Amino acid sequence: MSAVSIKPISAPDAPAAVGPYSCAVACSGQQTIYVSGQLPIDPQTGVMSSDIKEQTEQSLRNVAALLKSAGASLQNVVKTTVFITNMDDFAAVNEVYGSIFTSPYPARSCFEVSKLPKGAKVEIECVAVL
Repeated sequence: MSAVSIKPISAPDAPAAVGPYSCAVACSGQQTIYVSGQLPIDPQTGVMSSDIKEQTEQSLRNVAALLKSAGASLQNVVKTTVFITNMDDFAAVNEVYGSIFTSPYPARSCFEVSKLPKGAKVEIECVAVL
């Protein structure tokens, strides 16, 4: 069995990792990109909006920037995981999510969590296939 080569992915239009992880990785032999959970940090200002819809949009912009750096787009996404700190925000998150992704939509899981890094209300990760 041959070793898998893992290539870290970063993008100038997405914030840098805030811990010991890669923002995204591409794996040889699988043509798959794994994007770490993206906080809604504006990479130009380092600031997060307090609005859940704006946070959702920024998280997805950050995901898209990383995918673009790997030669992919949101159309390559096959699975997302959405973490939110308040399930009452689910409808607002869904509204933004549904306006950015198109049919056929990726498979998705959504979890309410007690806390996210840097006080974010939402964090989104994905798997994309080239």
